[in-house]
Amino acid sequence: MLLNLWQIINRTWRRFATGLCFAVFGLGGLLLSITALPALALLSNGNERQREARARCLVQMTFRWFIGIMKWTGVFNFDFNATEQLKGTRGHVIIANHPCLIDVVALISFVPNPDCVVKSHLWKNPFMRGVIRSTGYISNDDPEGLVQDCERSLARGNNLIIFPEGTRTTPGKGIKFQRGAAHLALRTGAKVTALRVDCSPVTLIKNEAWYCAPERKPTLSVRYLGEIDSASYCDAEKLSIAARQLTRDLQNYYEKVLEDDGKPEARDQSLDYRVAGS
Repeated sequence: MLLNLWQIINRTWRRFATGLCFAVFGLGGLLLSITALPALALLSNGNERQREARARCLVQMTFRWFIGIMKWTGVFNFDFNATEQLKGTRGHVIIANHPCLIDVVALISFVPNPDCVVKSHLWKNPFMRGVIRSTGYISNDDPEGLVQDCERSLARGNNLIIFPEGTRTTPGKGIKFQRGAAHLALRTGAKVTALRVDCSPVTLIKNEAWYCAPERKPTLSVRYLGEIDSASYCDAEKLSIAARQLTRDLQNYYEKVLEDDGKPEARDQSLDYRVAGS
């Protein structure tokens, strides 16, 4: 009886705390847009590269703080054991599966020199548009200029975070990768670094309201899977063929990783081995 009562109280608190955290996130974005980010622009004296770099550093620190708030309030536990393997990574296409709403916040909080492609509707969001404009994150509003913007970002040593699914995974359905990440990696010669994101128990999934807290506190973990040199796919006669093959191999690999979840023998197989053998 007491255990059930405690579970009800805990779940109710996590629902309230989730709403509080998202409110803090939105208001924090608005506050940054009208205070710290304009100040950084003034300190940069018109140097756009310097302004963007400072803004991205501030946003990354803010996202780390937000992750800390979610942990402190008991909404989430976090396990970012991919942090060590990513140290020193530059100019990579960082791909990951996308089960949870806060995946991108989690990745930006610890990936070095992070950049990402932002959906165009967020540029109109009053709470986030100032942050997005200041950081120079890439908009998907212009398909023609998107690839060029991504190429420039990678050439500057940024790590470009991309979710090949394009949106959060639909619960109960298999993953379906789009070819954008593969095309970009092949066109730029960038290495692809694969991460596995897991949220257990599932929450903040597609088509679920934010207040649908699971019965127990979830843990969001990010695990390093490995990297693949996209140059090994450039033997194909056409870029489209190479992109199709790379996308298929990466999707097959992720499907196998998700299928083998929890099996010790699966964890020891590297990305290069699995892709090469697919």
